[in-house]
Amino acid sequence: MSTLSGVAKSSGRSWINPSTWHLRTRLVLVAMALLVAICGAVGIVSYASMDMVFNKQLDRQLQQASSRANDFGRPPSNFPSSPSGRPDPLEARGQAAGTLNARIDGTTVRSSGLIDDQGNRVSLSSADEQVLLNLPKGGNAVDRSLSNGDYRLVAVETAYDDVIVTGLPLADKQSAEASLVWTMVLVSLGGLVLIGLAGTVIIRRTMRPLEQLSEVATKVSRLPLDAGEVALAVRVPASASHPGTEVGSVGHALNQMLNNVSNALEARQESETKVRQFVADASHELRTPLTAIRGYTELLRMTETFTDDGRKSLARVQSQSERMTTLVEDLLLLARLDDGQPVKVEDVDLTQLVIETVSDEKVMAPEHIWQLQLPDQPIMVRGDATQLHQVLANLLSNARKHTDPGTTVVTGVMLSADGSAVVTVTDNGPGIPADFQSRIFSRFARADAARSGFEGSSGLGLSIVDSIVSAHGGSVELTSRPGRTEFALRLPATRNEAA
Repeated sequence: MSTLSGVAKSSGRSWINPSTWHLRTRLVLVAMALLVAICGAVGIVSYASMDMVFNKQLDRQLQQASSRANDFGRPPSNFPSSPSGRPDPLEARGQAAGTLNARIDGTTVRSSGLIDDQGNRVSLSSADEQVLLNLPKGGNAVDRSLSNGDYRLVAVETAYDDVIVTGLPLADKQSAEASLVWTMVLVSLGGLVLIGLAGTVIIRRTMRPLEQLSEVATKVSRLPLDAGEVALAVRVPASASHPGTEVGSVGHALNQMLNNVSNALEARQESETKVRQFVADASHELRTPLTAIRGYTELLRMTETFTDDGRKSLARVQSQSERMTTLVEDLLLLARLDDGQPVKVEDVDLTQLVIETVSDEKVMAPEHIWQLQLPDQPIMVRGDATQLHQVLANLLSNARKHTDPGTTVVTGVMLSADGSAVVTVTDNGPGIPADFQSRIFSRFARADAARSGFEGSSGLGLSIVDSIVSAHGGSVELTSRPGRTEFALRLPATRNEAA
């Protein structure tokens, strides 16, 4: 039961809520319900009509049988007026098998019985005679249940102050009506089954264009349209996009929309390519003047004599040129990653790489507390050692720049249950605001006011981390709250390490 509930929840449908059913299911059920209503109405009308016909036929036969009984029971002209000794109506000729006759004198049944299938007389029980005594005397036919079955009875008063009761069995009528009911039920059920199967096939074929529209929309919804080159080649087939029908009009409109989106994506991709090429070209061209500035700065420092203010200014020029050089290198790296250039793959000892990178940061920021959590055995991954080193350096530099002195930064390496190599960089700083966490890996995203620190940032460091890790087939996740911020890198470990 729990499995069925889970399937219903995962699919978003519930048999209790008809609004979540497939349209074809609702159409089939509505058609079946209408057919059931029609069959029920036809059955009720047919049954009522046949019952009326049977009753009229039975009343006519009953009237004839009552006339024969009354005629036989009339005494000859010289017979005394007293009804005693009158002929028994059961002896009347022409009475069919099952016919019931009785003579009632006041509150006494003088004679009663019915004729069986062999023509013999069968007496009635006292309970049956009591039923006969309670019959209305107006000559109207009524139905009553006797010990031998249901009968249609009529009581006729005679001129001799007695009552002659005549009855015919209802068994034949009830049998015919039961046959009619069963025939209609079986025919209706057969019709419902055939209509259900045929309706399901027809409705499914009719709804196929809508399913094609849904498939196209689903495929488009799963395409990564936010960045990169997107080939939006999926379209609604011509059979479902003919504008002459309602569904075809929707399919045609969807194709027009997809064409418009495709053109917009191509224009966006062309614009991104131009911007990326411009950034790459500009960054490449800036390398030469930046190198010249740094060279001339060093030359001036070695060959010229400056005042204290001059030396400070020269040091400032050198510092900013180095910062600009780092920014240019970062932009060039992002441009290469955006172009999808293949990563130089080799075996990298992730544990040793972490140790070296943390050691470098420890020298640069001895006021922070740097800790390591390493496994007993080295963890190997396949990738570019230089780029992975830059990823770790950027994460550690991010923790150093945006936390106060005395902050503890813990770098850990481990193997996860799924065989991935996991590197975590955790600090106990003030944390990252929740509204900034969703865009922290975007380019030029900066929130220096959120975490106290003393060094500026270009906003490219974490973007480079995300791009390099993605190029290596991994992922980077962030969890942050006041007092704990953790970046977790997941990279595919080599087969031996995963085992």
